[in-house]
Amino acid sequence: MNRYGTHGKRGRRGTTALLALTLAGGVLLTGCGGGDDSASGAKDTTVDSRRRGSAPMPAPDRPRGEGEQRHDGDTATGEAGKNGDSREIAPDPDYLSTFALDVDTASYGYARRTLSEGRLPDPATVRPEEFVNSFRQDYERPDGDGFSVTVDGARTDDEDWSLVRVGLATRSAERQGERPPAALTFVIDISGSMGEPGRLDLAREALGTMTDRLRDDDSVALVTFSAEAETVLPMTRLGDHRGRVHDAIDSLEPTDSTNLGAGVETGYETAVEGRREGVTNRVVLVSDALANTGDTDADTILERIATERREHGITLFGVGVGSDYGDALMERLADKGDGHTAYVSTPEDAREVFCEQLPSHIELTARDAKAQVAFDPETVAEFRLVGYDNRQVADEDFRDDRVDGGEVGPGHTVTALYAVRTRPGADGHLATATVRWLDPDSRDPHEESGVVETDALDGSVWEAGRGLRVTATAAYFADALRSSEGDRGSLPGAPGLSELSERADGLADRTEDEDVRELAEAIEEADRLT
Repeated sequence: MNRYGTHGKRGRRGTTALLALTLAGGVLLTGCGGGDDSASGAKDTTVDSRRRGSAPMPAPDRPRGEGEQRHDGDTATGEAGKNGDSREIAPDPDYLSTFALDVDTASYGYARRTLSEGRLPDPATVRPEEFVNSFRQDYERPDGDGFSVTVDGARTDDEDWSLVRVGLATRSAERQGERPPAALTFVIDISGSMGEPGRLDLAREALGTMTDRLRDDDSVALVTFSAEAETVLPMTRLGDHRGRVHDAIDSLEPTDSTNLGAGVETGYETAVEGRREGVTNRVVLVSDALANTGDTDADTILERIATERREHGITLFGVGVGSDYGDALMERLADKGDGHTAYVSTPEDAREVFCEQLPSHIELTARDAKAQVAFDPETVAEFRLVGYDNRQVADEDFRDDRVDGGEVGPGHTVTALYAVRTRPGADGHLATATVRWLDPDSRDPHEESGVVETDALDGSVWEAGRGLRVTATAAYFADALRSSEGDRGSLPGAPGLSELSERADGLADRTEDEDVRELAEAIEEADRLT
């Protein structure tokens, strides 16, 4: 469900959008892999939106008056509406949910780091879509650029409530030699706080290894910032200059305070000066995002990024580090820079992000990608979107290509989870999900759709295929961490953390998946702390 108002770059026009449910608080670029994702009885249908037959097309929202009834009979001007709580139901007759795609995963990584230190994460840093999108899914991949659309679901333990999963996937990432060249400007925080173990040392080691793995026709620039910013290495074609790049990386040492604004500005200036036509130009910001010197106003820093993005198409990738981490600022910077975020806390995390994922996923396959889910009022009584709180888009802006969406590359999967209450005896069409994106080069718009029927919801979510069970477990975990109850969240069918821990442990044993094992360990630690 949509909500409206202004939030970072996602500020939207107002009175016709849906209210979203904030149920719970999504690894950088989630790739393919995993096991059997099909839920019992689930229909996995990918269809071109131009030949969908009788499936209802998503449509612009209709104007509504104030105080219109929600599906549960409460007026939209009730107490929750006054205080801005997004844990609400879509007002009748609106059955559309529209949001910009998101492949961030930093929230989940930071939560794991916090829990490993014996602390519960601040609920404000928990974004459920980033928990969900941190796990591999084996959605069917499209042959070319664009997306496949998979929609499935299963029943929860709450009567008439189900979890419906919308899965979007791009083509598999190309091998190193097949992708276009890249021009990467690394903006490295060398403030005093970065001297703590697990910050600058991780970045130095990972950047050095990454330099050896990049291609000869790739280029690298290096900008550092503390009290001031400095271009340590202008844009340099690797070729025979890897030693020069290594020397610049090895020279990184922590110094003074954090002038993040100067770092971002100098980084983008360096990226523009070294910009190469026909290659992927990207700024990679590595920081704890704790700005305390110079321009610390987020909006001013964000506007600088927005200008460079519009004029030069340079995207931003934010890599967060540190036990004290400016999560909200880093996320806003990445959003404004048409990029994404990840969080690293171990050498393994750093190598995964810098050495495996970044080189393989430099290319973009879709710009300004948005999704819209149209629920059938004949079968659906109410629905709630899990997370995507600051990715909401007004329904009428779905096909307005001037409105920002998300940038997605090859090898990505994006998952959106809905809690859906079906009408008694509901049978037939449940929902149609459509994704719309612009070609990165031509900016031509494209759409793809998938449908799901009510009989996809016959089985229990705990008996569904691996992918849906992992998605549900991650969502329930984020929901519990964000809940004021501490142990049990507000998502329909939410188990207590103790039960969720047992289910996650069993799932990790069955799948023998290291990522799922880490999820189970995080839930166990949260249960202990609670």
